[in-house]
Amino acid sequence: MDVDRDRDPAGRARNARPRDALGRPLPRGAVGEERAPEGVLRTPEQALTEAQQLLDAGRPFHAHEVLEDAWKSAPDPERQLWRGLAQLAVGLTHVARGNDRGAGRLLERGAGNVAAYADAPPHGVDVAGLVAWGRALAAAPPPARDAAALAPRLRAS
Repeated sequence: MDVDRDRDPAGRARNARPRDALGRPLPRGAVGEERAPEGVLRTPEQALTEAQQLLDAGRPFHAHEVLEDAWKSAPDPERQLWRGLAQLAVGLTHVARGNDRGAGRLLERGAGNVAAYADAPPHGVDVAGLVAWGRALAAAPPPARDAAALAPRLRAS
C-alpha cells in the first residue's frame, strides 16, 4: 500500500486536499468547502431536495455527489435517471469552471439518460425541462459562469 497517498478509514484512496465550491483541489492547508459525505442513503425526495438546494447555492459539484449517491442506491429501473441527473450537475460544474468541451459532453450524456424517462417522469422530475436545459447549455455555453444563476429546476413546479 502506498503510504504517501491519502486514504479513508477503509483504506480506499481519497484525496484529502481541501476543495473550492466547484470541487477543484486547493493547496494543502488552505481553507476549503465542506465536502459532501459519500454513501449517504436518502429517499428520492430527500436527494432531489438536497441537490436542488446545492444547485441554487451555486454548488453543482456537491449536488452531483448527492445525485451520485442516489444513482448508486437506486433500483434498476431508475438508475439511468439518477445517473443522468448526476451528469447534468457535473456538467454544470464544468460550465462554471470554464471547461466548455467537457461540459458539453456531460450535459449531452446527462440529457440523453434523463430523456429516457420522458413518458413517465418519476418523483416529479422535470424531464422535459432538464433535457431542454442540458442540451441548450451544451450547445451554447454562456459568457457568465455563475452556477447558481444557471441552475436548473430538478422538479416541475
